Amino acid sequence: PTEPGLKAPKGWKAPRTEWGDPNLSGRWPIDNLSSTPSQRPPNLGTKAWLTDEEYAAALKAADDQFKLYNLEVKANRMGMGHWTERGVPMRQTSLIMEPANGRIPPPTALGAELSKNMKSSWSENTFTWVTDFSPYDRCIARGMPSSMMPGAYNSGIEVWQSPGYAVIRLEMIHEARIIPLAGKGPPPAPVKSWMGYSVGHWDGDALVIETTNFLPNQPIGGDGGGGHAIPNSEQMKVVERLTPTGPNHIHYEAWVSDPVTLSEPFKLDFPWTRNSDYKQYEYACIEGNEQTRGYIEGTSPFLAAKREAREKAREAGTLVVADRSTSSSNR
Repeated sequence: PTEPGLKAPKGWKAPRTEWGDPNLSGRWPIDNLSSTPSQRPPNLGTKAWLTDEEYAAALKAADDQFKLYNLEVKANRMGMGHWTERGVPMRQTSLIMEPANGRIPPPTALGAELSKNMKSSWSENTFTWVTDFSPYDRCIARGMPSSMMPGAYNSGIEVWQSPGYAVIRLEMIHEARIIPLAGKGPPPAPVKSWMGYSVGHWDGDALVIETTNFLPNQPIGGDGGGGHAIPNSEQMKVVERLTPTGPNHIHYEAWVSDPVTLSEPFKLDFPWTRNSDYKQYEYACIEGNEQTRGYIEGTSPFLAAKREAREKAREAGTLVVADRSTSSSNR
């Protein structure tokens, strides 16, 4: 079985831009994929596709989730029914289709050791400084390939094109991947960024994008969802292929490799569906870093001890508040 949008209809040809490139421009939100897990549940093993009976059950479970929205409206409250964007499940059992178990491969020995130091709001209960949070927690970047995978909300993707360039605009963390197409290579290795540096070329109708020059120690495939993620190294490489398969579909593939931290590569493989009515909104995230500060102040053992000491001093009538004009201790 295959998902709709993975293969082009017989005889269909991709439209062209005014300058002759295949035209992939448009809005391709992947919120409709949010009901399919990025990694396959371990109990499914190498089962890549749901049976008709299993798919019917998945559709029913998704419909029950959709009803949460109306239940919250009736209860005059807003919860996860409003907060999350839910799609209709695919027959695919995961967005990762290689290796055969549909999961991120085990780390190398070094990757496992580095993973112990990967912290995020998913894995930690106490926070003492910003390094206890992931870049995503801090609203810096989701990194790659996470930025090309659906989240709980704000999963808008938009493709813009001009002669010699393509731009992939992402709604979450409001990033824009600017991809030169005309013979430009990556910068020298010391030049790195959160999202890496992408260069592209056309292979027939398909746009092929190679991304390197990543800042290391970002979570590969997300923050871990309760555990410690595997970090990337400076040698991570992501090769994407965007193949138009009809007027309203693109077949998206991405091969992710990191010889330093991953024991083998893995591949994302799923369809994009055009939705011209989708609107991307500003992703304000945590302006002012107030939430990060709140986590630290609310959980840090050091700050908790200071608060307890201050409270005891206040109760004893011995608390002295420093002059704010000459001291930053109370700021």
